[in-house]
Amino acid sequence: MRPPKMFRIVLLILFMPACQLLTETATPSPPVATFVAGTLTVGAQTPTPAELTLTSTPYLTPTETLLGATPSAAAPIQLPDKEATILLMGSDQRPGATDFRIDTLLLVVLKPDGSISLVSFPRDLWVYLPDRFMQRINSAQEFGGFELVQKTFQYNFGFAPQSYILTNFSGFQSIVDNLGGVDIQVGQTLSDTRSGYPDGYTVSPGLVHMDGATTLWYVRSRKTTSDLDRLRRAQEVISAIGTKLLSQGGLAHLPQVYAAFRGAVVTDLTLQDVTSLLPLFQKTDPSRVQRYAIGIDQLLPFITSNGADVFLPRPGAIREMLLQALGGQ
Repeated sequence: MRPPKMFRIVLLILFMPACQLLTETATPSPPVATFVAGTLTVGAQTPTPAELTLTSTPYLTPTETLLGATPSAAAPIQLPDKEATILLMGSDQRPGATDFRIDTLLLVVLKPDGSISLVSFPRDLWVYLPDRFMQRINSAQEFGGFELVQKTFQYNFGFAPQSYILTNFSGFQSIVDNLGGVDIQVGQTLSDTRSGYPDGYTVSPGLVHMDGATTLWYVRSRKTTSDLDRLRRAQEVISAIGTKLLSQGGLAHLPQVYAAFRGAVVTDLTLQDVTSLLPLFQKTDPSRVQRYAIGIDQLLPFITSNGADVFLPRPGAIREMLLQALGGQ
């Protein structure tokens, strides 16, 4: 991992309120995938050869061949001039631990016309880590830092995020608490287990004020929901943090905001980098912020031979979404 460069104001960019809500419908349970006469079948869906372009690998079973083989590299996506792409990553690193995985991957796209796209990637997306092996996308940062993350995005999606921001549980919680909590527009009822609450904890739809601990619980809870539902909740939280930052005049006080969040994240962005993006951010109209998430229409739920749940990408469907979000070609 690159050494940390102390800069936090870019969180403003990531936490802008969005105008287009993700679809608020229950995510179907992943069907068990099976092979029939050499063809992968997932529920009633059968992927086309273009969606599963894999080279031959001497694994013992068709399932292991699918999950272990190397897919073809995605065709490059040409991004518009002066467009900025920043990847927000939230890790599950505990205090004192050296190993971690990424819980949240959210791409922020700053466009030359001042509009912004937010794109969420499922942590269990099964991709090729270049020059290594097939693995969940959330393992790339741990195995090779942001350099491997960039290579993984380039190989599997045709583009690489230009910069990153990484935070962990304690950093995320401190950001929210330093803001005095946030008001989250909850889209769906969430009831789940929570430490310190023997009977569980529930939040209902509507505007809900949450402190750092509650916000962290809300964005990470998954026992009663799916990882795809967490993508929606993560963007709700990000929008709430952005609203709070903007209401406190963060844009007019860059050095102060920088100092307030300097211990909460690791990033390769410098103050100069973010200052150069400020004109775009200042003219951004919240009605022009678009939210996207790689969901069930772009994925094939799959259960590995050892019982692990992963998502196989549908390259064509993912590319179509990314071209729309990035404005590329």
